[in-house]
Amino acid sequence: MSQHVTVSFGAEREYEITVHDKEADALTRDQARAWLSREFEALECTPSNPMGKILVLDMILNVAKYGGEDRFKEGGEWARQFAAATAVALGRGAIRVDVASFTVG
Repeated sequence: MSQHVTVSFGAEREYEITVHDKEADALTRDQARAWLSREFEALECTPSNPMGKILVLDMILNVAKYGGEDRFKEGGEWARQFAAATAVALGRGAIRVDVASFTVG
């Protein structure tokens, strides 16, 4: 079953990426979290939690935010990897990453 990840940067600025079984099966949950963690550090994201603990939702939101809309607009390998890592880390069929509202649903 395919999973759908929508990344929104505001009205009419939404990018939907379908993660196929083959892509999701290629990652374990630990590998997905490790990819998000590496990108979080590489993009020099700022933790949302003042205590310094970084939750997977914080990583997803910040990586999308700091990665920038252009990467999702292009729909290249980075955006596909983000979607696959997000889908596997959360294990849901449909995920909405709303960067503007800083929420994941």
